[in-house]
Order: sequence, then structure tokens, then C-alpha cells
Amino acid sequence: MKLYYKPGACSMAAHIVFNEIGLSFDLDKVDTSSGKTESGGDFRKISPNGYVPALVTNGGDVITENPAVLQYLADRVPEAGLAPANGTLERTRLQEALNFVSSELHKAFGPFFSGTDLDLEAKTQAHDNVARRIDHIERSLADGRVYLLGETFTVADAYAFVVLNWANFVGIDLAPWPKTRAYVTLMAARPSVVKAMITEGLIAQEQVA
Repeated sequence: MKLYYKPGACSMAAHIVFNEIGLSFDLDKVDTSSGKTESGGDFRKISPNGYVPALVTNGGDVITENPAVLQYLADRVPEAGLAPANGTLERTRLQEALNFVSSELHKAFGPFFSGTDLDLEAKTQAHDNVARRIDHIERSLADGRVYLLGETFTVADAYAFVVLNWANFVGIDLAPWPKTRAYVTLMAARPSVVKAMITEGLIAQEQVA
């Protein structure tokens, strides 16, 4: 399989999951501005929407949209336990979490990555929109659970970590959300996450204790 990605973007969630399940895969970095891949291809011929992730399966099919890509990968290696079985309430809870991260939390960060300078009013509004979504994460973790769905790491955690970690790049301090901050810290130390961040150039090998 091949994963088309952009360093630090939401596609890193699939990269983390690949590291978790241990399947062989290739990476091809995408310049979403030019639409070119590192291997010299036209990314829009692979994924007309022009954004990552895009996963090309061993059969040549292209899958886009993080919730779909992540569940597809989890179902390839069910024994890894990254997604509950289809048809169960637990699987519905996973889909609920993935859709919240995708349509609410991820989307709320959009203005910070729009490519345009935000004035004070726009920046404040964007910050408040992100804060309301982090409030939901904080409430979810308030019962003492380790991960979004309980005591087991799932693909929803891979996605949530990537998006929450963007706070470090847009000047949002997670201190007002101590449980969320602890969750991000825990996730950042996970071997599959560390490996993905090193590979994508977000941290150096020397930074890993």
C-alpha cells in the first residue's frame, strides 16, 4: 500500500496506524500547493480533492478521508485491536469519535492554516472555536479513561492526537485543559507516534530519550 501524506498534516494519523499494525507500506510526500508528489506524480490524478491523506490499496483502489482510511487500515489487522468489530455499539462509538475529530475539531483549526493572516478578531474567534471542541475532549476524559473510548488505544486516538498537537503550532496553550494536555503528552511518547514524527521530520532522532 502507499500513503500520500504531508508532514504533520492529518495524514500522520494513518502513518501512526501503519506503525501500529505493522503492515508494509510506502510513503509519498505531497506538496498540496503545487499538487505534485515527491516521486514526481500529479496528486490530483490520484485524489482529485487535492488534500491528504490518500491511500492506494494493494489492489489499486484509492481511499480518501481520514475516518475511512483509518478504519480500513484497522480492519486489515483486526487482532491489533485498533477498531471494535463492525456492527457493535463500540464500533459506532469509534465512528462517533472519528467524525467529531474530523468535522468539528479538525475543521475548527482550519482558519489557522488558511494561508492568510488573521486579524485579532478572526484569530480570537478561531481560538474560541477550537477551545469549544477541546472542551468536549476534556469532558470525554473526565471519567479517568486513558483513551477516547476507554482503556484501549484506537484509530480515533491517532487522529485526535495529530489534530490536538497542532495547538503547539498555532499558539494555543493546552494548560486550561489538563486532562487533554496529559493525553497529548501520553500519546506523544507512544513508539508508533515517535516513529511517525521522526520520519516526517517533525522531531529529530536526537530528541528522543
